[in-house]
Amino acid sequence: MEPSNAELAAKLGLQTRPDCPFYDLVVVGGGPTGLTAAAYAAREGLETLVVERGAFGGQAGITERLDNYPGFPEGIRGAEFADRLAAQSRRFGVELLSAEVSSIDLDGQYRVVRLATGHEVRSHVVLLAPGSTYQRLGVPREEDFIGAGVHFCATCDGPFYRGQDVLVVGGGNSATEEAIFLVKFASHVTIVTREAQLTASKVAQDDVLRHPQIGIRYRATIQEFRGSGKLETVVLRDLETGAGEELHPAAVFLFIGQRANTDFLRGAFELNAAGFIVTGATLETSVPGVFAAGDARAGSTKQLVSAAGEGATAALMIREHLRAAKMVRSAVQEVASAGA
Repeated sequence: MEPSNAELAAKLGLQTRPDCPFYDLVVVGGGPTGLTAAAYAAREGLETLVVERGAFGGQAGITERLDNYPGFPEGIRGAEFADRLAAQSRRFGVELLSAEVSSIDLDGQYRVVRLATGHEVRSHVVLLAPGSTYQRLGVPREEDFIGAGVHFCATCDGPFYRGQDVLVVGGGNSATEEAIFLVKFASHVTIVTREAQLTASKVAQDDVLRHPQIGIRYRATIQEFRGSGKLETVVLRDLETGAGEELHPAAVFLFIGQRANTDFLRGAFELNAAGFIVTGATLETSVPGVFAAGDARAGSTKQLVSAAGEGATAALMIREHLRAAKMVRSAVQEVASAGA
């Protein structure tokens, strides 16, 4: 039997039960957005809890190397960056909890965050930063090579493959735009799409079709990844004939979509058609006192630096929200006292 998330967390020495029943702020999601927001909030004196169901650091933590984050001129390994984010949050007194959130409800003036473990905590405010998940192909050995030849971010990992051949999987705007970006470094880019034609905009298609360093394999799909330690071979299958073919690209970049990690919010929060959280100008959601930021928010740019920036912005918006709520409570108390 596969160990549960709680059992794995316990083996790694991660905290799986909240220390307190109440916090000023509960952050759902321990990626760059959530950890940045938590650090900002804790420095403001807010008792802050971050709940993360997976690994702290989010998608950044599984990126081989980050070269586009300000302040790291030599780049930094994704795992090290994630560890630094978590350590910085702990330094400011943020409590980090390894658990899955099952639901969020209102109880009078408080927000109730229920965990899959059966525990629940209350807070003045909740920040939703659950991030999103890159769609996988679901083929053999795919997970083995994520960060070691299989990537989801050309900006982050493309420069590592300077002068080499790479594959891009997908036929939409993201795939074509990233293919154009990758040829700044790669000697040749091959786009692999299941369709008989690209589904990207005409402008993007034209850019790709006339580029001498980009080729396209229509009606094809990756059947298997192979290698020892790092990606060495890709087995490509022709969807028309069923024939297989071995290719040896230096890397494969997957751009077949992103899915917001918002299943636990459905029916309780306003989500757009793709499942991303809808917010107003202050990043507040359709539920009062619940904010959202980062990759799971509709309209976010899905970039590391902006994810951290949204975390900081959310913390500042939450500070103002709490300040306004405190003023309202004080006014109500004054009126009540005067009436008595």
